[in-house]
Amino acid sequence: MDNSKTEASEVSFSQSIVSKFGTLPQSFTKDQYHDQVISLPSVRLNRLQRILFTFRRKKQSVVTKWGGPMFFSSQDSIVVPAMNTNLVQNGSLDFRGRVADKQLTGGWKGAPFIIVNEVAERLAFFAIAVNMVAYLVREMRQTLPTAATHVTDWIGAAYVLTLFGAFIADSYLGRFRTIIIFSGIYSVGMVMLTVSASVDGLRPPPCTARPCPKATDGQTAFLYSALALIALGTGGIKPCVSSFGADQFDEADRSEEKKKYAFFNWFFFAINLGALIGITLMVYLELKKGWSWGFAVPTAAMLISVVILAGGFRFYRYQKPMGSPFTRFVQVIVVSVRNHFDGVRVENAGQLFEVMTQSSDIVGARKLPHTNQYQFFDKAAIVIDAEVDSRSRWKLCTVTQVEEFKSFIRVLPVWASTIALSICFAQLSTFFVSQAAIMNRKFGSSNFEIPAGSVPVFSAINALILVPIYEKLIVPSIRKRTGHPRGLTSLQRMGVGLFISIFATLSAAVVEKRRREDKDRANMTVFWLFPQFFLIGSAEVFTYVGQLEFFYDEATDGTRSISSAMFLSEIGIGSWLSTAIVKIVGRATGGEERGWLRNRLNESKLDYFYWVLTGINAVNFLVFLVVAWCYKSRGMVGRVTDEAGEDQGKGNNKQNLAGGLNNGGELKSIVL
Repeated sequence: MDNSKTEASEVSFSQSIVSKFGTLPQSFTKDQYHDQVISLPSVRLNRLQRILFTFRRKKQSVVTKWGGPMFFSSQDSIVVPAMNTNLVQNGSLDFRGRVADKQLTGGWKGAPFIIVNEVAERLAFFAIAVNMVAYLVREMRQTLPTAATHVTDWIGAAYVLTLFGAFIADSYLGRFRTIIIFSGIYSVGMVMLTVSASVDGLRPPPCTARPCPKATDGQTAFLYSALALIALGTGGIKPCVSSFGADQFDEADRSEEKKKYAFFNWFFFAINLGALIGITLMVYLELKKGWSWGFAVPTAAMLISVVILAGGFRFYRYQKPMGSPFTRFVQVIVVSVRNHFDGVRVENAGQLFEVMTQSSDIVGARKLPHTNQYQFFDKAAIVIDAEVDSRSRWKLCTVTQVEEFKSFIRVLPVWASTIALSICFAQLSTFFVSQAAIMNRKFGSSNFEIPAGSVPVFSAINALILVPIYEKLIVPSIRKRTGHPRGLTSLQRMGVGLFISIFATLSAAVVEKRRREDKDRANMTVFWLFPQFFLIGSAEVFTYVGQLEFFYDEATDGTRSISSAMFLSEIGIGSWLSTAIVKIVGRATGGEERGWLRNRLNESKLDYFYWVLTGINAVNFLVFLVVAWCYKSRGMVGRVTDEAGEDQGKGNNKQNLAGGLNNGGELKSIVL
């Protein structure tokens, strides 16, 4: 098209708008704009922009440049697409609040800062977790079952609090600010823990006569306050850091999407690297230099990592807080239940309400297509009164809001069926370490003795070795057979991990039975425990990385942090269930004096307890197989087709406010 024809087309276009709307109204929407522009296949955007401004009212809307498809903001301002393919298309912003540029932000430019922070946080957490039972027994004079219970309860609280951290991040602060603030809380707790271990008045005096003096209420309260702050800090950091890392990769770009899955693998590598340092060097430091040094060094590492994370702010891509997903979930439940009791029925998807703007009315979130699963909740998006205030989500929800809730409840069975692995993982820092403490920990013929708290290094080393092998060797090999870009799907990967966990506890039961029956058990080498640590580490690599991928992929734009928190909260719930199982088994078998789990491990029957866990793992694996078989991912759930045959997945962006009652009282589709 030559210049003269182009200008004529532009003038014709502008005149058509004026003839239809008069002057260009402030409420000129994307759909109205789209209807006019589709007849102009080659309109020059810069000239079109000037023409649009010519017919604007004096109070003009903001025109924004965007690298992706044309869209309108919630204020109905025209957004003219810029021909810049370097801009992300997932709504991420740079630190100045502009659309993020791929060449300047995100990817592996921002991810390393996040990984460094994760290494330091895991270093600090595991330095405490693997040795806290020993600290409570030796320094605070608690019994072994009591100390193990307190540690698993603390670990459980740390991970369940991730739901609170995710709520704060998604609703108010955003992921980056949440990580920074809760890292500060975490650091305060670490400082208090160091003080508790350094000041004599905050611990019981040395034991010079039996019975040994126990910790006072004040000493215990100070220690537990420190641990509570660390748990709260963990709860704020953990649900955000993996999602914030994944935010650095634009899933609309295939090359970046591949890098995102590689990031999940290396993120898990970072977790185990931090664990490796925490349960080797830090534990060794605790034994050689004392508890104060053992807690002070991780504290310093945590403080430095916060500075490093903050220093990378220019390279990050940020997502705006999108409001509380829990509030939106409750709104869907309330409206759907109310409409159900009012006798509302959904006959076709054309009755459902969706806003007319390109993006949803959830700030920063894209629209979701309507699906035919959990149709009861579609009643929340039915218009039964033409006079209803469509802006009140306590009266009328959008299709996107309903589908967001459906996506959340869709993953709940998967979430519940993977908790059993976390019960096994809880043993890593309790009974596994207690076993190691009464075994021969000398390394070969040398006099070097492996600290009991460092024995979980077997699991961490295995994970560190297996992650790159899986990424570089196993995935390409499996990909050739399955055709899947990641080799195994997320659910398949989780299933492999859960299957391995059966043999982890089975191995632990067999080894403990042999240790208990060995007359020379004090000289039995700690390397007998290697199989159970190796298998637990392998189960982690498959299951936890699969969960990271699964919960992020199945999350909607407004529930990314919540989805990460769901995965993490099951670790906490697994720890609490471990505590419950320990108490139930203990009481059912005779308590701490005569039962399977006594204060003295050599007099216990810990192998029986491991057999119980093996049975739980086996049953859980079968349940998971059923859940995985029945599960339909967000991209596979059938989309509803309206009476005209238009696929709602494609047509939802143009949904009008629909619903109402005809004279006969039946629901029909109307356009308001």
